[in-house]
Amino acid sequence: MDIELGRLGIEVVPGESVEATLLAPQRALPAVLFVHGWGGSQTQDLSRAREVAALGCVCLTFDLRGHRADSGNRDSVSRAQNLDDLRACYDWLAARPDVDAESIAVVGVSYGGYLAAILSALRPVRWLALRTPALYLDRDWELPKRRLHDDPELKRYRHSPVPAEANRALRACRQFEGDALLVEAGRDEIIPRQVIDNYAAAFPKARSMTRRLVAEAGHGFDDKPSQRQYSDLLLSWMTEMILGSRGAIAADKVRAYKQQQRTRPAPGEGGHAGDEASA
Repeated sequence: MDIELGRLGIEVVPGESVEATLLAPQRALPAVLFVHGWGGSQTQDLSRAREVAALGCVCLTFDLRGHRADSGNRDSVSRAQNLDDLRACYDWLAARPDVDAESIAVVGVSYGGYLAAILSALRPVRWLALRTPALYLDRDWELPKRRLHDDPELKRYRHSPVPAEANRALRACRQFEGDALLVEAGRDEIIPRQVIDNYAAAFPKARSMTRRLVAEAGHGFDDKPSQRQYSDLLLSWMTEMILGSRGAIAADKVRAYKQQQRTRPAPGEGGHAGDEASA
């Protein structure tokens, strides 16, 4: 994301003009990639993508393999394959000519949040939003994802403190240097609070880490009030991130421009009297 600053003259009458300075965002826009959860689909992300697109972002939703139209493969698709899906969609989005590849947000829900966290170590992610992110043991990476819950250790693992270096998703968060949003469901019947605590503790290098609780929400945010509260949280956070970034860049440009103006010779310097001397 960048801001163009240029000087120009605007003609007032023939032969006379005023000096002006134009600040404008570059044509490349921030982008947001949405990753749905276990058993879900991109349909669940479309309404939020529409709201975020209104901020001036290019938004992409997609269906992971093993979901929706590809549900026939749900018993065989693995985490490795779904991570490949996410990586391919990120690369496609980042390569668009209207996208600023240095200003990409990834928004993941549950299983999608887990994958999004891992992606942040594989691709440049500026903003990372995780809603009730899942956590899995690192072993059996190529195992069909439907069999992950057969692991008798998973329940204990999710109720235990897990140091960042001991899990792939948490290791990725530990290296993340952008801005993070972590949203917890107060009545989550699938992801215990300890998992959210593990994620929250895994962002020591983040520029900022915002944690929010939707107290009455279950894991799937199935009721409309919880859905609306989450959408409002996400939109507010994205607005703060994007507008804040644009504002900071614009401020830097103006500061540099003013510094440049201070070092320019003033009109009339160099032995000639200026207009103000006879005013």
